[in-house]
Amino acid sequence: MKPATEPGIISRIMIISINAHFDFTLPQLTDVALQFEAASLPEQRLIRCNTRLSPSEYFARIPAEHNIGERIMLSADGFFSVDYSAEVEIDRITAPLDSLEALQPHELPGEVFSYLMDSRYCQADRFHSFVDDEFGATTGGARVLAIRDWIAEHFAYEPGSSTPETTAMDSFIERRGICRDYAHVLVTLARASTIPARFVSCFSPGVEPPDFHAVAEVFLADPTVAGGGAWHLVDATGMATPGDIVKIGVGRDAADVSFLTTFGESQFGEKTVAVSRT
Repeated sequence: MKPATEPGIISRIMIISINAHFDFTLPQLTDVALQFEAASLPEQRLIRCNTRLSPSEYFARIPAEHNIGERIMLSADGFFSVDYSAEVEIDRITAPLDSLEALQPHELPGEVFSYLMDSRYCQADRFHSFVDDEFGATTGGARVLAIRDWIAEHFAYEPGSSTPETTAMDSFIERRGICRDYAHVLVTLARASTIPARFVSCFSPGVEPPDFHAVAEVFLADPTVAGGGAWHLVDATGMATPGDIVKIGVGRDAADVSFLTTFGESQFGEKTVAVSRT
């Protein structure tokens, strides 16, 4: 473990090994967007990576949201297979959230401001009264932790209980879901608390059952920079910690970072994901 940069702020190095496979069938030539590879970032270094794809009529790589990771754009038909393996070194500085203050909207960088707004799956405007009533005694990072703990206490993790169309409001009513739904609710309640929050697709070794994972990331004051702010990872499911999360991409909600988006009819096949510490 590295020495703390200041009290309560810690950086730990972790090596994560990833192996993933999925396949799908396209009845005719169809455009497809894929985002499944670990992003190359200052806090996560790609030691090795290997992507194997079926042949396609068109192939290109484009930057993903905020230049975190890449999307693969392709056109293909018939059976299509994706195999991916990587080894990633995580060296992420983490700080205790309860010590971090919120920034006022006028203090936010321009690229962060949009994460205060409603999005397709996160209808924050409908939760202002709820967060005031339930979490009114808290602010900043303490508010985020209170939201995380409330979700953990009131929600049941049930694979198969939601669909790709399930919104944060749906999950709030049902009080159940999977990582995608937990992340959507945390993002929504944070935004309703005037704390910028975004959806993060990722890998983590603690996920059960093993799969692609989703967490939230909140923007709070940075104690190391006067007047500055930083993004902080939060997992309401409790299965992942900031020190072992490998980011794939970020967005307003799951629509921005789906590992597979087809612009036409498709039939999904098999999927396996294995993630471990090495």
